[in-house]
Amino acid sequence: MSTTLIVPGLRSSGPTHWQTWLESRVTGSIRISQRDWNDPHLPDWSARVRSEIKRATGRIFIVAHSFGALAAVQAASDHVERITGALLVAPADPEEFGVAEFLPTKPLGFPAIVVASTNDPWMELDRAGYWAALWQAELINLGNAGHINAESGFGPWPEALAFLERLRRAAEFRVASERLAAFNLSRPQRLRRHGLARQRAPAASDAGGLIPQDIKGAATLLRDAGWTVRAPNVHARGAT
Repeated sequence: MSTTLIVPGLRSSGPTHWQTWLESRVTGSIRISQRDWNDPHLPDWSARVRSEIKRATGRIFIVAHSFGALAAVQAASDHVERITGALLVAPADPEEFGVAEFLPTKPLGFPAIVVASTNDPWMELDRAGYWAALWQAELINLGNAGHINAESGFGPWPEALAFLERLRRAAEFRVASERLAAFNLSRPQRLRRHGLARQRAPAASDAGGLIPQDIKGAATLLRDAGWTVRAPNVHARGAT
C-alpha cells in the first residue's frame, strides 16, 4: 500500500482543480492542510508536509503544485529514504518568495518530474529548467499552459496519472539497479565461499574440463539463487 501526498499551493486547490480530481482517483491519497492558505510561509508549510511524511506508511509519492512544490521539496529532502517519487507541477519561483536559499540545490535522491509551461506567471520556463537540473528531475514543458491549474483549464487531467505511473516505474528500475549492483559487488565473496575463486586451471583429465570442487561450488551457488540442480544422468551419457 502506497501513500500519495497531495500538496496544494496558495489558496489551496478547489473542487475543479486537477489535484482534487487526482485525489479522488488515487487510493491512499492524503491532502496536506495548511493553517493559512493565503500566507506562503515556507517553514510552516514544509512542517505540515514533513509531519505527514513521518505518519505515512508504505511507499510515499508526492504530488505538489505551485508554492506547495517548494514546501514539498524542502520537507522531502529531510526524508529522502522515505520518498518513492515526486510530481512537481508549476512550482513557484522561490526567488519571488525569498526562499531560494532554503531549498536543496543538489539531486533530490528520488525520481522527480517537474511540469512547467512557457507562460506560467509564477515561474519562467528557464527558471523551472534551472531547478529541475539541480534536482536531477525530468522537465516536461506543456507549452502555453499557464499556471497549470483550474483557471488554465486543468480540471480532470489523466496525464497526471501517467506521470505518477512513470515515477513508479522509475523507482522500481532504481531498486532493481541497486540490487544488481549489490549482487555484483558481493559476487567475489560468494565465489570464495563456494570454492569457485582462484582455483587451479582444470586439467584435461577432469570430467568435462571442470574439477569436482568447481562443479560442487557451482551447484551450491545455483541453488542459492533459486535454481533446481539435479545430478547428471550418467547412464544415458555412458550409453552413447
